[in-house]
Amino acid sequence: MELGTFLVQCLNAVQYGLLLFLVASGLTLIFGIMGVINLAHGSFYMLGAYMAFALAPLFGDRFIVMLLAGVVLAAVFGYLLEWAFFSYLYQRDHLQQVLMTYGLILVFEEVRSIFVGNDVHGVKAPPWLEGSFALGDLMSYPWYRLFASAACIVLAIALYWVVNRTRLGMMIRAGASNRDMVRGLGIDIRKLYRIVFAAGVALAALAGMIAAPMSSVYPGMGASVLIVCFVVVVIGGIGSITGALVASLLVGFVDTFGKVLFAEVSGMGIYVLMAIVLIWRPEGLMGRRA
Repeated sequence: MELGTFLVQCLNAVQYGLLLFLVASGLTLIFGIMGVINLAHGSFYMLGAYMAFALAPLFGDRFIVMLLAGVVLAAVFGYLLEWAFFSYLYQRDHLQQVLMTYGLILVFEEVRSIFVGNDVHGVKAPPWLEGSFALGDLMSYPWYRLFASAACIVLAIALYWVVNRTRLGMMIRAGASNRDMVRGLGIDIRKLYRIVFAAGVALAALAGMIAAPMSSVYPGMGASVLIVCFVVVVIGGIGSITGALVASLLVGFVDTFGKVLFAEVSGMGIYVLMAIVLIWRPEGLMGRRA
């Protein structure tokens, strides 16, 4: 493999891993901290992609403003969704959680089909992020992919700071460890979980909005993302934000270079990685630490 090709694939792996982290971190918050198996999480990623398709004509070149508007809308949607449905699942067994969240997938897909249809759509990158920069004499790399990586890095740092350095993060971590004790200290655990769920939905939707200009917007696009996100959560350790970041980057490199070097068997690469990690550390790379 030539050096230029290797560098491009490394950048692709990092960009894919960081984007995957945005989705997986939301699933980590909901699944690892709140204890809810949310099969509908991939639908929030799809929701973000379709929001980018719908909002792009309204905001034009103001791409950052569009992202912020989409995050606010997704957070409000997540807050209301938790209040209407997920708040009743915390004391239920996992089978009921799976059945209800799978039902939500069907509802989201039908609503999407009614309002948007089943066609494949494209979202253009903003003009100020079009084009690419040179990597050597023959290779180049798109500016938008570099922007996507930078945005994900900023968000990862912000998420780590919130979870580990703020009072809200302290309450979230305490609620994950012992919700009865947190409730006994006078903290409204239901409101706290509602905020956490809204943040998880917003992160997944933001990932979908960022990914939309790099790929098509199409029906069922959240299904494959959901499976990979569960792999990331298991590899990183349930409830660990740091573990989700490390696992996302590992999955990004294994998947990207697997498709380049071992195209015929690349689909199983991330699952082999998961099996190896679980044999070595059954609790995941970072356990339940945030």
